[in-house]
Amino acid sequence: MRNIIYSSLLSVFILLTISGCANNVYYAGMEKVGFHKRDIMINRVENVQESQKDAQEEFKSALDQFGTLVNLEDTDLKATYEKFNNEYEDAKDAANELTTNIDKLENVSLALFEEWEEELDLYKNKSLRAQSAEKLKITKSKYDTMMKSMRKSEKSMNPILETFQDNVLTLKHSLNAQAIGTLQGEFTTLKKEINILIKQMNSSISESNKFIKESQL
Repeated sequence: MRNIIYSSLLSVFILLTISGCANNVYYAGMEKVGFHKRDIMINRVENVQESQKDAQEEFKSALDQFGTLVNLEDTDLKATYEKFNNEYEDAKDAANELTTNIDKLENVSLALFEEWEEELDLYKNKSLRAQSAEKLKITKSKYDTMMKSMRKSEKSMNPILETFQDNVLTLKHSLNAQAIGTLQGEFTTLKKEINILIKQMNSSISESNKFIKESQL
């Protein structure tokens, strides 16, 4: 059993090492063509913003389609269900893309801060070093605030996606008017949750805009 656990941990360590090396090579290559970690970080903040906007639209679209479905009376349930299922898949893809972009932002940001910390020791002028250290402290604080906001909105997507998935499966397994009736109560709850999600994402986007603006001062 110990050997299995050891082998699993070793595999994870190797994967992380390979990933870390690949990232370092990427960052080094980008610096050679004039794009430093700071530039990449800002670019990835903007990518997260775009992913958040896309996720908002996909979740609203899925909700609209779900609303259409639960209010059906006598029409083609199968075709409408398939549209809802497609909207759910699009929302799930948008959520995954957002998570990926937040992870990428976190990766380059941690690399940037680590490099900044190491370069503080290269200063000969104590005053300049103190200024740089203070700037690093402020930047990290603002970054942490922004990242918490991003992760909060990201986390809010999970229960909504789970509800969508449950409803998709319920309809798939019993595509009839009775099944539709059992889901009508879900619509109001989902609408509230998605409205909260959109507000959280808009708040996160505002934090991101503030971070970008202050980083370019």
